[in-house]
Amino acid sequence: MNRDDIIRMAREVGFSEYHLRVLDQGIYRLADLVAAAEREACAKVVEEWLHGEWHNQGVIAALMIRERGAP
Repeated sequence: MNRDDIIRMAREVGFSEYHLRVLDQGIYRLADLVAAAEREACAKVVEEWLHGEWHNQGVIAALMIRERGAP
């Protein structure tokens, strides 16, 4: 997700240009936090699917989901 995606989505939910300017960096931080929470939730779904067993593909999938947010 890039800056343009975040701005587009903020406009879709009704953010005005004024709000986008006032919230500037805060809105990007919020988007980062939401995306990180969703990645973690997805990774946990994969891990729960493993039922505590070690399956290389499942473990790798969970790691790859988490890595999507790495700088």
